[in-house]
Amino acid sequence: MGSECLKDCFLDSFLMRGEKKAIRFLREGIIETEISYKNLDQDANRIANTFLSLGIKKGDRVILYLPKSLCFIVAHLALQKIGAISVPLNPGFKQSEMVYLLEDTEAKLVIAGTEQEAIIKGISPHLTTLVIPTERPYQDIGSFRSASDSMPQTDIGPEDPGLIIYTSGTTGKPKGAILTQKKLIHDTRNVINTWKITESDVFCHVLPLFHVHGLCFSLYTALMAGSHVIMLDEFSPENTIEVLAKKEGEYVCTLFMAVPSMYEKMMDYLGENILDFGHIRLWTSGSAPLLPRKFEEIKRKFGKEPVEREGMSETGMNFSNPLKGARKPGSIGLPLPDLEVRIVDPETFVDVVPGQTGEIWLKGPAVTPGYWRKPEETSKTFKDGWFRTGDLGRVDEDGYYYLTDRIKHIIISGGENISPKEVEAVINQFEDVVESSVVGIPDENWGEKVVAAVVIKSGSNVKVQEIQRFCKEHLHKWKSPKEIVFLKELPKNKMGKILKEEVKHIFKS
Repeated sequence: MGSECLKDCFLDSFLMRGEKKAIRFLREGIIETEISYKNLDQDANRIANTFLSLGIKKGDRVILYLPKSLCFIVAHLALQKIGAISVPLNPGFKQSEMVYLLEDTEAKLVIAGTEQEAIIKGISPHLTTLVIPTERPYQDIGSFRSASDSMPQTDIGPEDPGLIIYTSGTTGKPKGAILTQKKLIHDTRNVINTWKITESDVFCHVLPLFHVHGLCFSLYTALMAGSHVIMLDEFSPENTIEVLAKKEGEYVCTLFMAVPSMYEKMMDYLGENILDFGHIRLWTSGSAPLLPRKFEEIKRKFGKEPVEREGMSETGMNFSNPLKGARKPGSIGLPLPDLEVRIVDPETFVDVVPGQTGEIWLKGPAVTPGYWRKPEETSKTFKDGWFRTGDLGRVDEDGYYYLTDRIKHIIISGGENISPKEVEAVINQFEDVVESSVVGIPDENWGEKVVAAVVIKSGSNVKVQEIQRFCKEHLHKWKSPKEIVFLKELPKNKMGKILKEEVKHIFKS
């Protein structure tokens, strides 16, 4: 890899593809803009030179606080050209959340959408803010068109940060994972090689761009491999199915990356209809667990088994079920190339035997060097050069890995450790249950007690007591939920991860 940086890798791809269409952007399902690789590069140069004119230089943090759009992509590429550090944030963040993030990053510039501008001005009226009206078509936004399209000359090294991704921690303030040039390139090439992505592929892109799944695993791989991206402004089951089902014309999708909740909504939209998706070679699922029965339903509805994988903001993509070979429902698959894995007892730090559960530790070129300006947090996360994921897991006799829980989610009741995932797995077997979330809440007698939020099928008459009896038939009494509430849906973030702290608040309120 040598002294490569992202801007060089992207430039090589862009020059090679030239006039080939890179991205087709759809707003509410309607084609709004198409941009070629050549024009993508030229526009990124123009915005990069605009940033330089604003005094932005290598190492400066620049927050991207705007809706999913072509402007977001071009601005991000431009920041990589001048060695500035992109900090993509959820455009739905509120003022209280942004106060901390602006302070922690010490951002020199915020690129904001029209709706987000007022929040930034309300916090820091003198902070340089570039407002982009992303609600308008990309071709109608002219704020940077007069800038030079010559490529800026900035010396960027492999250890220089390219991104800071803030993790959605359940306790304390979010931590900014530093992602270096070397790390991002290695991770992108790993995904390309593992999933055999080529310039013949056509991506249907429905993921948000402020997360590594949508920005790195999906967009980076497509652009570096020279593929074509059909990008939806946001996920909707109807528009996504329409794009995926198209079998004729200029761009026929071959690859789809999503989170389990997106598959769930698409399958609900399809109902009993079975469409022909034979032209799509790869369906992937990640960012949240996929229930084994949903694995089978995806296979039935879309015609192929999904490829489950696992990754983290701090480490990139770590595991994937194989393209060729067994795909085991519930397994995150096999380690990607150059990744070392240990499963250790989280108390003694001694490796456990295969089949036993322990904490997953990782070491490899895609692992973050640490958290932005948080040396204590960084020190706690690493042990003798190994990254402690905080995930509990095991490996089977075939070398396939499984996540069993998060250490911080373990419930300690009466001195006994209880895995919420074990309890959820039982509840989810109940016929009328769609999904569940099990948490521990304070209890005077036991320290914590097990409680569960459960989503049941529409029209079901199931009673709480029936699920509790079912649990006691399959679990020790002390593992069975003491309280159960029925919800229409579980609280989740945009990547489909259940927000455990919000579930806890349901029981505390």
